[in-house]
Amino acid sequence: MKLAILQHDEGVRLDPDRLAALYAELGETGAEAVIAKAMEELSSRLGEVQRLSDHGKPAELARSARLLCKVADQIGMTSFARVADDVRATADAGDHAGQAATLARLVRIGDRSLNAVWDLRDMTI
Repeated sequence: MKLAILQHDEGVRLDPDRLAALYAELGETGAEAVIAKAMEELSSRLGEVQRLSDHGKPAELARSARLLCKVADQIGMTSFARVADDVRATADAGDHAGQAATLARLVRIGDRSLNAVWDLRDMTI
């Protein structure tokens, strides 16, 4: 018997125009503050979503995932926002298997998206 090892290597999508618009609207200092606060919120909320899932609290999980989606969208993290909304939808539907799968995907994409925004932000300065 031969085992297959699955690699979860998917790209993340960012909307650099959203970041550029933040910089244009708020200036460098304002945009940096908004991005830093959003990144902190996303990181914290991602941990919260995992804890809520572990403790079987789908209503709270859906609320937290909805907020994740909103914050990620604000700074142009389109992949992260889309998958956070998928987590919300599975929690709302009571789909435990789907919730586990989309949450695992959210964690993978979340980490890579956070790094990608920092990299993109560093290139624009």
